[in-house]
Amino acid sequence: MIFDKTFFIKQHFKEEELEKYKKSAGRNLNTAKSAKESEVAFHFAYMALLKIGIYCLAKAGYRVKSKSGHHQKIIEYLGKILNSENIALIGDKMRKDRNLDLYSADTVYSDSQIKEYIKFIETIYEKL
Repeated sequence: MIFDKTFFIKQHFKEEELEKYKKSAGRNLNTAKSAKESEVAFHFAYMALLKIGIYCLAKAGYRVKSKSGHHQKIIEYLGKILNSENIALIGDKMRKDRNLDLYSADTVYSDSQIKEYIKFIETIYEKL
């Protein structure tokens, strides 16, 4: 797989660093699952997805650069790394929902939508 040098830089990660990334994604996922407010659940589910991507990239020997569009690239490469078009599609939908929530007023998430997102991210996390 070819990594876009605009967004990713080659870097070696120690095993304990990789484990920290994975645990951080797990904590965010657990927070999403236990959250009472849908906005909080969505936020932490989205963060868990990104952190899973960061973990997978680090495991492949790459660190993401913080620049405009890097969330989209993390999600795109996560889908490629795990060979799942659904990750790219659903992850991008979550990214767009997050942007709507951040930049426009009064975004509301349904409980069923949040549960679907969390279940989807759980299945990805279990594959790590």
